[in-house]
Amino acid sequence: MAVEEKRAWALAASALVGYAVYVVLVLTGRHGRPLAETPYIGALLWTIGLGIVFGVVTGIWFGIAARNDGLQADERDREIGRFGDHVGQSFVVIGGISAMALAMFEVAHFWIANVLYLCFVLSALFGSMAKIAAYRRGMP
Repeated sequence: MAVEEKRAWALAASALVGYAVYVVLVLTGRHGRPLAETPYIGALLWTIGLGIVFGVVTGIWFGIAARNDGLQADERDREIGRFGDHVGQSFVVIGGISAMALAMFEVAHFWIANVLYLCFVLSALFGSMAKIAAYRRGMP
């Protein structure tokens, strides 16, 4: 398995786990309040921050392992990386447009933040899935 494919698996797993933890924290912190009034900022910042730390640590770890094995990224790895990034970036755009529309309709900050976070997670997940599929089945 290529190092970049391992990184894609790690990113997909951390995005899913981090978002699941966030959802559980928000839902258990409701205490009878409406969802839009639930405190979410702390859980949001912690799960995003820990996801970033996890991504950096696994990236360094896989990079060291690849260097020890004498592996380097080649043209195929770079092309697959660009392909996955393009797939993932589409969800960032969708999230930005959705958040802008919600802001124009003066929707609660809770929903705007959660739409953005969900789209960041979908970006990481689908971008990673596209990379994994390209490694397994070849480029489309």
